[in-house]
Amino acid sequence: MIRRPPLLRPRKRRSERQLGSLMVATDAAREATGITRTEIVAALSLASDIAMGQPLESGLDICRIALTLSDEAGLDDAERVRVFHVALLRHVGCTAENAAFASIIGDEIAFRHGGTTIDMSAPRAMGAYMLRHLVRTNGLLGTAAKLVEMAGARDRLQSGVLAVCEVAELLAAQLGLGDDIQRDLYLFNERWDGKSFLKRVKGEDVPVADRVVQIAECASVYRALGGPEAAVSVVRERAGSAFDPRLSDVLARKADTVLARVDDSLWDVVLAAAPADDGPLEGEALDAALEAVAEFVDLKSSFTVGHSSGVARLAAEAGRHAGLPDAEVATLRAASLVHDLGRVGVSSTIWEKPGPLNADEWERVRLHPYHGERALARSRGLARLAAIASRHHERCDGTGYHRGLDARSLSQTARLLAAADVFHAMTEPRPHRAALEPARAAEGLRDEARAGRLDGDAVACVLVAAGEAPRRRREHVAGLTARELEVLRLLARGLSTREIASHLVVTPKTADSHIQHIYAKAGVSTRAAATVFAMRHDLLDTAQSSGELPM
Repeated sequence: MIRRPPLLRPRKRRSERQLGSLMVATDAAREATGITRTEIVAALSLASDIAMGQPLESGLDICRIALTLSDEAGLDDAERVRVFHVALLRHVGCTAENAAFASIIGDEIAFRHGGTTIDMSAPRAMGAYMLRHLVRTNGLLGTAAKLVEMAGARDRLQSGVLAVCEVAELLAAQLGLGDDIQRDLYLFNERWDGKSFLKRVKGEDVPVADRVVQIAECASVYRALGGPEAAVSVVRERAGSAFDPRLSDVLARKADTVLARVDDSLWDVVLAAAPADDGPLEGEALDAALEAVAEFVDLKSSFTVGHSSGVARLAAEAGRHAGLPDAEVATLRAASLVHDLGRVGVSSTIWEKPGPLNADEWERVRLHPYHGERALARSRGLARLAAIASRHHERCDGTGYHRGLDARSLSQTARLLAAADVFHAMTEPRPHRAALEPARAAEGLRDEARAGRLDGDAVACVLVAAGEAPRRRREHVAGLTARELEVLRLLARGLSTREIASHLVVTPKTADSHIQHIYAKAGVSTRAAATVFAMRHDLLDTAQSSGELPM
């Protein structure tokens, strides 16, 4: 039995004024959009496909196969619900530790795409594939240098695997899913024979939902490559090692049914199989679920932690200053939370690059609004948000991307989001520059308006909103000290223990002691999960914490 420390709850407690404003806004948004939890979970599945370098709708197909296998294996309704969510969210922790992994392996999306047929739960198979990938992308001499850099890589890989599991568990909690589903996601990378990276459970102790989805994922991949016969062959080959032998046998005997293709839209098929109580989300539940999407995205880079939620706060406040009705403010906030979803489709080697981007890298960056739009567009409610979110890099003079729209095609909400995104990004560090002081960011935003790229009225509203942002409270969440908050911010930005020590002019031992205290107070054990904690409690928003903004 895995015993876990008490994890952070989905959101911090809000003031009565904040809660009242949020309830009015999110209820107005719900009436307009009717977004369900399943639609958000399915959209995250599509985004995870993009982040993992897999064909779009892979997760939906795996979900359908897993549900059919569940029926043939005689799982009960409660177990079937767990299978449903695990299939869609099995890779939702994949943005954890991307930057560190990409610094060694290179383009992590290409690495994952090339490893589709590799049994990544087996350390030996994973290690052999990693070595081949390094030789192919770096040559023999480059690989030798990488292997030196990777000294002690097993511990780093284990930590990375644990971070993915822990973040998946946290995001499931934020989405409002039960403890059983959270635990299933936490243990998803375990094997039937117990020979995984973490070796936490084996056999019947691996949750049944995990065992079903693991087989469904393998079967989906090999059916696409060689048909049902290939899928059955590989599942049988891995039965008793990676996979539950009994469930593998069910797949083999019922392959015609379990692996049958459907003519209908996979999105519609999966949504039709949603839990019976999956109604439109209301109030804080809707806000929390969309913030889970924001956290999933912002973990992609150490330079963007807390970005989406910060932009959402700023854009919503700017919308109120602009006189938007409550429903439009709520829609603007919701769109802001998901505006950068497509970032997960661009390699961390690009987001973390300190120098200029080349033409190919810029083209990939320019496509990230498109990727986000495609992940959101299947749902009617989320498509309304995508219509705003996908325009956050469009400019009034037509010089933006990815469509090159001009002012005639940009709504007021899209203009406000664009201005809020630019301002907030300026106040955050980036690989090529330090964070700007709010006053300098304000002047930069005005320059964009004077040049005709951003809407002048939207810029004015964003600056008013930024100037009135409340100061950070003195009593810190989870009992963190001021020093621990400082360490947490550096940790979330990707600094190593030694780098944190150097920055704070303390010994590495002292820095590590602070980090361990942070982990204990937050109820986590990895950097990625601590970063989620920091984002969830608004501990990274430099613009908000700076107080009054000179106008």
